[in-house]
Amino acid sequence: NRRLTVLQDYSNTPNMSSMNFSTSKQYVRPPQRGIFPLDHDSECKPFMEKYMACLHGANDVHHKCRELSRDYLQCRMDHELMSKENLNHLGFGEDKQVVGAHEYDKAKEKAGFVAGKHIQKKSKWWFQSSRKEWVEDEDKR
Repeated sequence: NRRLTVLQDYSNTPNMSSMNFSTSKQYVRPPQRGIFPLDHDSECKPFMEKYMACLHGANDVHHKCRELSRDYLQCRMDHELMSKENLNHLGFGEDKQVVGAHEYDKAKEKAGFVAGKHIQKKSKWWFQSSRKEWVEDEDKR
């Protein structure tokens, strides 16, 4: 019985003398555009609640709550919950006002329209037809 001795290669394993414990100060940067960290301290919660209440009252028509949305985003920028950006570039410029928008009143649905009801042909899925129908279809070709 021969015993094999396995030697481990420790050449790539870091040891305490090679670890880098930097003492330099780490800087906190505001997040990138499009990233919205959570507001753990509820600094902007009143602005968010006003905006959400406005959306609920306006049946989720966002352009009616435009100013509250602007205030909420400004609060997030002021508290470094998002990167500072010119609000005109976020769609709040005077030239970006919503003009002539009208709400969909569901008139067709109220008149009894049902999508797809006009299709008269009854169709089957491939698994609903029998093997006999498959063979007949192939014979006709």
